[in-house]
Amino acid sequence: MKRLIDGFVFDLDGTLYLGESALPHAPETVAELRRRGKKVLFVSNKPLEPGSVYAQKLTRLGIPASSEEVITSAFVLGCHLACTEPGLRLFVIGEENLRQELRAHGLHIVPDLLDQDPREVIDPQGIDAVVVAFDRTLDYRKLNTAYQALKKGARFFATNSDNICPMPGGGIPDAGATIAYLEHLTGRKLELLAGKPSPLMMNIAMQRLGLPAGRCMMIGDRLETDIKMGHDAGMATGVVLTGVTTRALAAAHSPAPDFILNHIGQLFDYIE
Repeated sequence: MKRLIDGFVFDLDGTLYLGESALPHAPETVAELRRRGKKVLFVSNKPLEPGSVYAQKLTRLGIPASSEEVITSAFVLGCHLACTEPGLRLFVIGEENLRQELRAHGLHIVPDLLDQDPREVIDPQGIDAVVVAFDRTLDYRKLNTAYQALKKGARFFATNSDNICPMPGGGIPDAGATIAYLEHLTGRKLELLAGKPSPLMMNIAMQRLGLPAGRCMMIGDRLETDIKMGHDAGMATGVVLTGVTTRALAAAHSPAPDFILNHIGQLFDYIE
């Protein structure tokens, strides 16, 4: 029996596009959902660009989207900290967009050391919390500064915990590896995660959809993030096999996705 679903939350990488190409059936599937009057949102654990840039990319790939329809892990972290702990001095392992996003929420970023001796670290006494994110500029100086701050008792936050970021030709290391490195060195555990599968991200998504969880569906390519987040929120879940998950992995996973789709175009086989 087909499920009556009125709100859809889509992952991006591996679900609707890969690199600079839309995945098969993605543009027409989202267009048909909109034609039927369904509500659509897009979520990304990547903190590399603001929501407006992801909206522009979706539009360029044939999936028209507005900035308000895109929720990123950087935005979620900024919102949460601005509401709960706005006075923290944050040391960021991340790229410039994350810094800008956090500053836009009125948060204080400890300056980096780009113009100083690469062996130096910031005084850890001036850091209240370390923020870890996907960072293609990661170097020893950032790792050492974060390590020293965490050893001195700084809080430990992250935008996302993905181990691998899917890319054409194969994945590249993501924030999960950096988190594991710091946890191993310090004996500390991450205490706040903003992105998938954190309920913080889904809470914002549900507010924007304005629908009960039972009438919504989370669709993505990752079992441990997309499917877990949707399941924990009480939503229907669908995993697509166009990203990092195989059918065997999906069938064996707990919690199991409600639907396993070879591609996003199969969605209409399962929903009204």
